[in-house]
Amino acid sequence: MAGAAENSSSVFAAAANEVEFGFERPEMYKSKLAGTVDPPYDRHVFLCYKSYDSWPSRVEESDSDSLPKVLSGALKARKNDIKVKPRLTVCEGREGTEFQDGDVLIFPEMIKYRGLKDSDVDSFVEDVLVNGKPWASGVPEVLAGSHVFVCAHASRDRRCGVCGPALIEKFEEEIAMRGLNDQVFVSACSHIGGHKYAGNLIIFSADAEGKIMGHWYGYVTPDDVAVLLDQHIAKGEIIDHLWRGQMGASVEHDEKADEHKIPNGKDLEKSEKPKENSSQDKKESVAICCQGANGFSCCRDGSLEVKETTEVQGNKDLGKFFGWIGKWEQSEILAAVAVVGAVATVAVAYGFYRRSG
Repeated sequence: MAGAAENSSSVFAAAANEVEFGFERPEMYKSKLAGTVDPPYDRHVFLCYKSYDSWPSRVEESDSDSLPKVLSGALKARKNDIKVKPRLTVCEGREGTEFQDGDVLIFPEMIKYRGLKDSDVDSFVEDVLVNGKPWASGVPEVLAGSHVFVCAHASRDRRCGVCGPALIEKFEEEIAMRGLNDQVFVSACSHIGGHKYAGNLIIFSADAEGKIMGHWYGYVTPDDVAVLLDQHIAKGEIIDHLWRGQMGASVEHDEKADEHKIPNGKDLEKSEKPKENSSQDKKESVAICCQGANGFSCCRDGSLEVKETTEVQGNKDLGKFFGWIGKWEQSEILAAVAVVGAVATVAVAYGFYRRSG
């Protein structure tokens, strides 16, 4: 009887948690999501560290967890020296998996460094984040596939603690059903901001052009997981009503982008862009980004840009010339023709006069 009572009590507590903190809570879908990635940033650094259920509320500041605190402190101390603005988040590190304690994942470069220790932090930040070079004490490994980070930071907020684990479980189930275990990876992560939008998650995957983007989603429920896998990760299509914004864009940009979304997730401005012969359009069509061995280099074919820009400028100058001619009145043109004709007649007569003389 006692066991049955305890089970009933647990079920009741779980149901109460779901109503108050889970996917059925009254605040779900009450706030606008687009533009809630704040502050904006350009690079995401994940430190793999212990299990999510062991993290204190402020894991990056905890005296009992030295590695996250040391790394966080180093990033703050060197923030003026780091050109590409980073964001630090802790993700789960588990022995025997691809992501173990001390591993550092960097997006959008899609690289991993193994086994960071307290004593290595300063050199790591100096080499990789300040100077944009490979870490002298480690070897960068390329990350493959798509990566999903789900906030499950229960000690920081109950809503993330209830929603996060349920979403991770559903992702793992759907990934296995699709045979994507070696292509899509899901991990628990610490607080990313916006508790009230739980379930919160970030997806790093390649878009239609092969560029790695970090898209944030909120109010995600287990029912949305299949759509995120089949639509966002498989096709690169954004799920508009759950989209919070993206890495590498300002809050204002995300809010404006949300106003121009169409059902397939593409930007309305891009789909309706007229075909103009402009230097900007030509630049975009020939721009090519690439990654070096350490994931930090970028290539662009500048000669094509110069050539196209020159051609466009020539067309503009020619247009100005014809525009200038077009401003003449018809009477002015006729007068000019008459003058030219008179001059020609005089020249011919003078030629005959010289010959006869």
